[in-house]
Amino acid sequence: MLKLLIDIKVYKGMRCLLKNLAFLLLHIILIIYSFSGICSKKAALESFLSFDFLLYYLLVFLILVIYALGWQQIIKVLPLSTAFANKAITVVWGLIWGKLLFNESITAGKLIGIGFIVAGIVLFSYSGKSVVNER
Repeated sequence: MLKLLIDIKVYKGMRCLLKNLAFLLLHIILIIYSFSGICSKKAALESFLSFDFLLYYLLVFLILVIYALGWQQIIKVLPLSTAFANKAITVVWGLIWGKLLFNESITAGKLIGIGFIVAGIVLFSYSGKSVVNER
């Protein structure tokens, strides 16, 4: 009986570790996804159908393929509601990339909006509830 209890604790520990790893991978995939916006903006700055324009759109396509494959793997482990709630973080990354790469302004309104997004993600993550029953 003791061995069964130990096995259950090990299983639960491994499952928790897997979910934490999946959560980390989700955010890495979402950062990768945010790069598609950078390439889209760079393409928009180029002449239509020029070599650089086509190159940037090829990069957008490749980034979205990587994102789609990673997303499918993540939603095997995490509830879809959790994954979608965290997808909003791409807005934060877009603001950061805009400032760093394109010298776009960060206004008080944008910072307040980012605050709401981050607060929503944190509240959802700590709510302990999900729309989909976990396995």
